Amino acid sequence: MKKLLIILSLPLCLSFSGCDILLPLLEGVAESGTSSIPTNIEIVKGLKEALVKGATYAVTNLNKEGGYFNDPLVKIPFPEDALFVANTLRDLGLGQLVDNFEQRLNEGAEKGAALALPIFKNAITSMTVADGKEILFGSQNAATSYFQAKTSSQLQNAFSPVIKEKLDEVNATKLWSDITTRYNKIPFVNKKVETDLVKYATDRALAGLFLKLAEEEKLIRENPIERTSDILRKVFNYADQQQSGQ
Repeated sequence: MKKLLIILSLPLCLSFSGCDILLPLLEGVAESGTSSIPTNIEIVKGLKEALVKGATYAVTNLNKEGGYFNDPLVKIPFPEDALFVANTLRDLGLGQLVDNFEQRLNEGAEKGAALALPIFKNAITSMTVADGKEILFGSQNAATSYFQAKTSSQLQNAFSPVIKEKLDEVNATKLWSDITTRYNKIPFVNKKVETDLVKYATDRALAGLFLKLAEEEKLIRENPIERTSDILRKVFNYADQQQSGQ
């Protein structure tokens, strides 16, 4: 259609002295619709879509029964700085108490993950053109790293009360209190437990979300099949071409 426009314009061009101006403009129109090079706006749009896709993937996988607990990569273990507590309680025959707490800790994170998606989406909107170009030609997890650097504090503040609420719902907070109280009352214990459970669970829950986000980003970068829209294909195919020197 655009080539036809150029042909039909030739008679008009011959009758005007500005033919040398008209033809380049028409050729530019014809070429603009077929270019495989994404515009700055398309780069940002494509990367935002990739982040939304990754965030949705992360939340969907974690916001289900066993989403954290059954995945060794994101499972929230007994607080590392209090493992001596778990070991002591197991030695005293209270291993079931430790196991129940760990399961409820993960259950709280699983329930809280559902509310993370709108926070992720809101945070994505601030990406600039400069950010987009740096991310597109960056490392395998450049988008995730950018996202993490820009939003971790905001997500922490927004997610902490959610985690606390969910931990309370599954009685993990009470169970932790029972565990630490029992341990701290053991005779001759020199090291008391002072772990901030909500902060610990929030940090680990967010780390799991970012890990899943990075997994999806890597898939989009490495596997063309995962580029499930025209904008994703255009932006990441272009990145592939540039990085391969084509």
